[in-house]
Amino acid sequence: MNLLYVIAVVLACSAFNFVRAQNYTSYFTGSPLDIPVQAEGGVCMMGGATEHDEAMRWFLRRANGGDVLVLRTDGADGYNDYLYSELGVPVNSVETIVCHNALSAGESYIHTKIRMAEAIWFAGGDQWDYVSYWRHTPIDSLINLGITNRNVVVGGTSAGMAILGGFYYTGQNGSVTSPVALNNPYDPLVTVDSTKFIDVRYMDDVVTDTHYDARAREGRHVVFMARILTDNARVPRGIACNEYTAVCIDTNGIATVYGDYPNYEEAAFFLQTNCELEDFRPELCAPTMPLDWNLAGQAVRVCKVYGTNTGMYTFSVADWETSVGGEWENWYVSNGTLHQDDGVPVNCDSVFSAAEVVPAPRDVRLLQAYPNPFNASTTIHFELARAAQVTINVYDILGRSIAQLLSGPMSAGQHQLAWNCADCASGIYMVELQSGSNTLVSKIMLLR
Repeated sequence: MNLLYVIAVVLACSAFNFVRAQNYTSYFTGSPLDIPVQAEGGVCMMGGATEHDEAMRWFLRRANGGDVLVLRTDGADGYNDYLYSELGVPVNSVETIVCHNALSAGESYIHTKIRMAEAIWFAGGDQWDYVSYWRHTPIDSLINLGITNRNVVVGGTSAGMAILGGFYYTGQNGSVTSPVALNNPYDPLVTVDSTKFIDVRYMDDVVTDTHYDARAREGRHVVFMARILTDNARVPRGIACNEYTAVCIDTNGIATVYGDYPNYEEAAFFLQTNCELEDFRPELCAPTMPLDWNLAGQAVRVCKVYGTNTGMYTFSVADWETSVGGEWENWYVSNGTLHQDDGVPVNCDSVFSAAEVVPAPRDVRLLQAYPNPFNASTTIHFELARAAQVTINVYDILGRSIAQLLSGPMSAGQHQLAWNCADCASGIYMVELQSGSNTLVSKIMLLR
């Protein structure tokens, strides 16, 4: 065998293994020289199928001729030529960086590229990879600094859209379907997180979802919102896209919807709790129980906005009321079944701010545990507006009953109840308080 041939094969294999062993792979197109431009901000979100060209042109224009960075955890350079030359919007460069593992978050080369970018795009894939690789690392910190200080425009599709809300479905334990979520909002597959990650303007209390039409995800999206209300005492909102639909939100909070309607049923959905009700909590959101969030058929108010190639229809996420061309619907859940009816435009005397806390139930308030996390014992705190029959149960994350802490009449006022779990394993537990028609659930964590 020719010695030179053997050497060439060995060198090729060594180079291949070196690339495979790297924490990331980079694909670069365009000029390596950085140019001083000011990006125009905003966020572009897509439903998970083929990118919509006009939405991507919107995204590129807001880079203002600067550098585009594509971040992903699998795949290769499929975006480079498309973004650099095929859409007709001039940019200085397009670079795709594929992060192969969590160690990529420490790579100074990636940090430098984030600092230089005017636009950052998150590809599809597995959003848990994005969360587990980048959260609480220099990568998410530098991205957020770019958004805040340099007005970087960001966007993503499928998993890349999933991570752009202040609340986000992590998919840590695998993907959940609507029937599973609706019949047990605390199924282990329902993993909704609020730990700070990607901080995008107008998205603080939003949870997103994608592939809406193809995978019938409306039901699970409503469950995500019900969990946020129940577990976090925050007023949730939702933004979702059908597969070939895109939502582009500018710095004034105007969401322009792109798609190929009326040729196809391509639409985006803007979900919110019913602000016309004094108490808009779910009637029942508890482990192993089907969700009930009915409220006389008006639990969730939804504006459906069709996407056109010219972006002629819009919705304001600055006030969550104003729409051009939007159609309003009422969504509600009865015994684990989602219903969707025609509705009328929302009419609120005041619009909730992102930090506003939801109203407490009329009879039961303040279900919390201190300390949380705990290592052996914790104290459950709750308050009754009037004397009532109260039952308090504890479940593990799989919905299995662990303990009944209380069952009997209680007087009005504040109460404390100690729970010692010396024999329990580390993990997440759910404390469920029931009193009449009121059900509250609080999540606590045991750490050994």
